[in-house]
Amino acid sequence: MSNFDSTKTSLTDLLKGIVEGKIQLPDFQRGWVWNDDSIRSLLVSIARSFPVGAVMLLEAGGETRFKVRPVEGLDRNRLTPDVAERLILDGQQRLTSLTQVLMLQQPVSTRTATHKAIKRFYYVDIEKALLGPEHYEDAIISIDETRTLKSNFGRTIDLNLSTPDKEYENFYFPLNQILNYTQWEKGMAQFDRDKFFRYMDFRDQFCETFRQYAVPVIELAKENTKEAVCLVFEKVNTGGVPLSVFELITATYAADGVNLRDEWFGNEKEGIEGIRTKLAKQRLLRNVQSTEFFQGITLLHTWEKRQADIAEGKTGKQLTGISAKREAVLSLPVEAFQNWKDKLTYGFWNAAKFLRRESFFSTNDLPYNSQLVPLASVLALLDNEWLEPKTYDKLARWYWCGVLGELYGSAIETRFALDLQGLMDWVRQDDAPEPTTVRDASFQPARLYSISTRNSAAYKGISVLVQREGAKDFFWKSTIRDLDESDWEERKLDIHHIFPQKWCQDRNIPRSQYNCILNKTPISYKANRMIGARAPSAYLQQLQNHEHVQLNDESMDAILQSHAIPPEYLRTDDFEGFLAARQQTLLKRIEAAMGKPIFFAEEVAEPEVEEVLSL
Repeated sequence: MSNFDSTKTSLTDLLKGIVEGKIQLPDFQRGWVWNDDSIRSLLVSIARSFPVGAVMLLEAGGETRFKVRPVEGLDRNRLTPDVAERLILDGQQRLTSLTQVLMLQQPVSTRTATHKAIKRFYYVDIEKALLGPEHYEDAIISIDETRTLKSNFGRTIDLNLSTPDKEYENFYFPLNQILNYTQWEKGMAQFDRDKFFRYMDFRDQFCETFRQYAVPVIELAKENTKEAVCLVFEKVNTGGVPLSVFELITATYAADGVNLRDEWFGNEKEGIEGIRTKLAKQRLLRNVQSTEFFQGITLLHTWEKRQADIAEGKTGKQLTGISAKREAVLSLPVEAFQNWKDKLTYGFWNAAKFLRRESFFSTNDLPYNSQLVPLASVLALLDNEWLEPKTYDKLARWYWCGVLGELYGSAIETRFALDLQGLMDWVRQDDAPEPTTVRDASFQPARLYSISTRNSAAYKGISVLVQREGAKDFFWKSTIRDLDESDWEERKLDIHHIFPQKWCQDRNIPRSQYNCILNKTPISYKANRMIGARAPSAYLQQLQNHEHVQLNDESMDAILQSHAIPPEYLRTDDFEGFLAARQQTLLKRIEAAMGKPIFFAEEVAEPEVEEVLSL
C-alpha cells in the first residue's frame, strides 16, 4: 500500500474543508505571515489560471498524533481537533490567504511590505478585468476595513464600497463572494440591469476561473511514521526557517496533554518554573538549548533500553542503539521525557560543578557547548559517584581530550552516543577500553603556532588549562579560583598578549607569530593596561614596583611560571626564545591533561626509518 496519493482537488472543496474544520494545521506550523502584495499576487495567478504549486496534506489519525489548530481567522472554539480529517503540511500560507480573502466576511489582518499591520478587503474592478487577463494585476485591489479609498490626508473619498449598493454603483466585485456569488448578483440585477449584463460577462470570464481552479494535492497516509512526516515537512518547507526538534516534539506531546513550552520556558501565571530557568541559575548553563536537553534525554532513554536488552540476553543487532540523532529525538516517548527530565537537570547542574573545578567560570570560556550533552548525561547516571577521585580523573581526561583534540565541532551526535557508552564502561569496568574521544584525540605541536582566535576550541581550552594549573594574575596576584562574585567583574580575566602587539609590530615580527596562542595568556584588564606597548622587561619592573603589587624578581617569576611562561626570555626581551620555550611548557600541560604523550614530527619519523633499515 502506498504511503501517499497524488491528485487534483478543486480550490472550492479545499477551502470549504478548511472552513468546516475538516482540514486543519499541525500545531508545529508557524503562524501565517503573508503580506498584502503576496496575497494580491496569488489572487492574480489564480485568476489567470497560473499554477500556484501543490499542497501537501496528512491524513489525520494513526500513530502520528499532533496537536492541531484551525487556520488563522477561524474560530478555535467551534472547530475542535476531533473534526480534523487532514492536516496541512505544505501550502499553509497560500491556503490561509485564500481562506481569509475568499471565504470570510471580516477584513483580512495582514501587513504592508514594510511590516505595518493593516486590515484589508479585496475587490476586483469589473471594467478593468473585462479588458483581459493582462489587466488583472491592476484590476485586483485591496481596501481598508472601512471599504473606502481616500486621498488628501483622508479628506477626499475617491472610492466608496462600504455597502452593496456602493459596490454595484462603482462596479467593484467583492472577492469574498466569488465562490458563492448568487446573492450578490441578484442585488446587481435589481440595482442596474444594463450593468448586470456586463457583470455576467465578468462572471463567466473571471469568477468561473476561481470556481473551476484545481490544486495539485499530495496526501500522506496516516500510516507514515512521525519521523517521516517531520522529515517531509522540512523538505517541502525550504522557503522558511527549519523547524527545531523542540517545536516538533512540542506538537506531538501536546496531543498527550503535556505543555512542553511550559515545561521548558516556565509559566509564571501557573507557578511553573521552567527547566531553562533552573539551568540558568548556574552561570555555565545559561546557553543550554532545548534541543541539547532533549538530545541528553534521548541518550539516557536509549541507553536504558539497551541495558534492558542486555539483561534479557539480547546481542548484536537485537540491542537498542544508543542515539541522540534527530530521528531518535523525534521518536522520544513522552514517558521518557517525564522519567528523565529531573535527573538530567541534576546532571547538568553537576556538569557545571565539574567545569568550575576545571576552572571554567563563564559561558564564553566553554570550548564546546555541545560537549555538555554527554557530560551531563553521564553525570545523570553516575549521581554522586563522579566525585570519587578515580572517576573524576577519567571524566577530566575525557573532557580535555575532546577540547584539545577539537573533536566536538562536527558529527557530534554519533560521538555523543559512543562517549556515553564508552565513559560508563570505562568508569565502571577496570578492563574497559578508553572511550572513543580519548582514543581519537591527538595534538600536534605545530598547532600552537596556528591557534590565534577565540573561536577555536583549543584556544579557549589552553587559556583555561593555564588557569586550571593555578595561574595567578600579574596585578591581583590571585588565581581565578580565589575570586568571589563581588570580585568577578573587576578582576575577571581575558586573553591578552604577553609580548605586546605594538612592540612586535615595531620590530617587524610576523602577525602569525605574535598573535598565536603561545604569545597570549589570561590576565586581568588592570594588568593589561599596565603592560601597554612596553617591552616585557620594562612592564615587569613597572608591575613589580606598583604600590598594589610590590613583588621582587623571584616572586614575579613564580607568577610568570604559573602561566607556563619562562621568565628569563621576558626579562631579556627574547621573543624567538620565548616562543620555543613556551611551546615546550604548554605541551607538557596539554600532555598531562589529555593523559597521552605528544610527539614532534621528527620524533614520529625515526621508527619508520629504523623499520625500513631492518628490511
